Amino acid sequence: MTTLSRRSVLAGGLGVTGALGVAGLLGTTFADAAEPGWSGDVSLNGWPVVPEVPSFPVEGTDLAVAVLPGDVATTLLHCARRFCYELGGSLAPGDITGHTTDRAAAAGYESNHLSGTAITIRQSAYPRGAAGGFFPQELVVIRDILAECEGVVRWGGDLSPVKESHLQIDVPPGDERLSRVAAKIAGWKLEPGAGAGSDLDPFTEPRRATARLLERAQRGAR
Repeated sequence: MTTLSRRSVLAGGLGVTGALGVAGLLGTTFADAAEPGWSGDVSLNGWPVVPEVPSFPVEGTDLAVAVLPGDVATTLLHCARRFCYELGGSLAPGDITGHTTDRAAAAGYESNHLSGTAITIRQSAYPRGAAGGFFPQELVVIRDILAECEGVVRWGGDLSPVKESHLQIDVPPGDERLSRVAAKIAGWKLEPGAGAGSDLDPFTEPRRATARLLERAQRGAR
């Protein structure tokens, strides 16, 4: 699929709206499936396909999203919270999606929704195949979120075909890195000034340096 710039799509009048450490900590990478649809018992990232999962509220919104309980939910909900707090704009019903039983995955990584290990945020604004939807300062925030998750979460902007609304767990079940990151995130709730909604500054050089290391590792694994 040809990758389009979202801004070029806007310029072309197609009506797409919205603007939107470490190599050693990189999660396992899996190749995309070649054909639409997903027939396996596990999703692309190695997690079992499940018929249903509970929904969890997304802090900072009136919405909830269905994701796999436990460390997966802790980690993906943290990513969603930071997105809402720091990238701005309110989310409408349907703007955040998680688990599905629909196997019509046009890209292999979309099968991760079948296991409850992926979410999309504003998919209509950042569709599959459209790159360049975020401004540079927004990309700094996204990269900081990924670095905070120590490589266990992968952003769709680094996948092929690109899908900038997509976030997924990028390590297999039982990987101790996911448990470590989830425990860290859970601990922030007991620590004033830490975690999503705090006064952390993703633009400080130490944080940006860590984020850049992970970016090189994850982009190199496309």
